[in-house]
Amino acid sequence: MSESFHDVISTTRSIRRYRTDPIPDDVLDRVLQAAVWAPSGGNRQPWRMIVVTDLDQKKKLGALYVEEWAKYVDYNMANARNAPDAAREKLAAGLAVGTRLAETLHEVPVVVFFVHDSRLIFVTDDHLPRTSVVGGASLYPAIQNLLTAARAEGLGGVLTTLISRREDEVREILGFPAEWGVHAMVPLGWPQGRHGPLTRLPLGKMVHRDRWQD
Repeated sequence: MSESFHDVISTTRSIRRYRTDPIPDDVLDRVLQAAVWAPSGGNRQPWRMIVVTDLDQKKKLGALYVEEWAKYVDYNMANARNAPDAAREKLAAGLAVGTRLAETLHEVPVVVFFVHDSRLIFVTDDHLPRTSVVGGASLYPAIQNLLTAARAEGLGGVLTTLISRREDEVREILGFPAEWGVHAMVPLGWPQGRHGPLTRLPLGKMVHRDRWQD
């Protein structure tokens, strides 16, 4: 890898348009291995990857994703119905990219499903009067590792979660045990466009030192 680590992480953007060229097995294995190195609570590694390359499997899963994505688009556009025209147009353009991914998911070379066994996850915030998020600390670092490693190899990917709404049907297609759930679907492939650069808030907006500062 000729690029520095910081070059890689600062250009690992979400990729939703892919070429159909296959990913060589050795490249894919390096990317998957990077996910395995991720930390988890107690090193329990409560997750597994199901790597989907079969066209029929991708078509079945893509059909589910298209349906959920359409609902997501309708929800977002309805919420923005009173927004200025420019804002609605920007939102619609962004959603259109996602729609294209949903409709062509079967053409993506590799689709990685991340599944988990919640019995192996120790959740420390489920008693609080807010949405519990801590359990994800044992799950999502693996996906970040995967996406970063993919970027280092010249590949692209995107973390998606809508498919979890169809967990039972996904389970039937992929055959994982009833005790396991879906927490992510990550398409992987060679980007049609370029990587990065990313647009993020400046460090001064994101970091508070010693105490929260308004």
